[in-house]
Amino acid sequence: MSRSALLVLEDGTTFEGTSFGAEGEVTGEAIFNTAMTGYQEVLTDPSYKGQMVAMTYPLIGNYGTNPSDVESRSIFLQALIIKELSAIPSNFRSKWTLDQYLKDGGIMGIQGVDTRALTRHIRIQGAMKGILSTKDLDSASLTKKAKDSPGLIGRDLVKEVTCDKEYEWRMDNWDFGLTIQKPKGKRKFSVIAYDFGIKYNILRLLEMYGCKVTVVPAKTKAKYVLSKDPDGIFLSNGPGDPAAVSYAIEEVRQLFGKKPIFGICLATRYSVSHWEARHTSLNSDITAATSP
Repeated sequence: MSRSALLVLEDGTTFEGTSFGAEGEVTGEAIFNTAMTGYQEVLTDPSYKGQMVAMTYPLIGNYGTNPSDVESRSIFLQALIIKELSAIPSNFRSKWTLDQYLKDGGIMGIQGVDTRALTRHIRIQGAMKGILSTKDLDSASLTKKAKDSPGLIGRDLVKEVTCDKEYEWRMDNWDFGLTIQKPKGKRKFSVIAYDFGIKYNILRLLEMYGCKVTVVPAKTKAKYVLSKDPDGIFLSNGPGDPAAVSYAIEEVRQLFGKKPIFGICLATRYSVSHWEARHTSLNSDITAATSP
């Protein structure tokens, strides 16, 4: 039997619904995703660690879940927020319902939420902390808990999602979909990928394009990476505040100009925020120098 659940944002905005998946209480940054499909990939994307994701498409779970459509070793988001749960999946690849998949992973879900109203609120007011509970159904109490929760600023969540040790990626048994072709012949390029929360499909694509990919933990030293003499270095996606991952920033700085470097998500978020900070400082200096 589903239980009543409340989703409350730190500004007191409250959404009532019923729970699915696990029960309990969890906090996280409330965000949204507008994809019509791919909810299992969202669930297992390490970049969503520390976040509660609202899917704007109104019906979620209609094709179930399966062992292949995962982007990492586990479910990493805090909670899933949806309008309506499809209890009966229809797909020949489905192994578990979305409800069971979340239960097995110990992840909370809430349905019955007007996710488009939630999305509009977040877009207007900005990202904010939230809490989902089946235990405490008092809005005032939950608002205080949401305000007191740690949020993402200044938190290093990369350490919670990165791999424990180095490994060489080999194409897995994922063979559904015509866009991914297994590589033929010798792999031409050697790439070292820093795992800040890397997704499997990135690794598949790198291999598809002829790369031998070695994945290393986030704290791997630049000296060690350079000793492997790779053709390129990839900086992966990842969760949380990039400024908090100071150890990775320092090592990557030592790689600049020595090897080709490419990256997405966490790496570019840091680069943009770092550039903006320098740009703001430069503007301040110019203003001060030109002021009468």
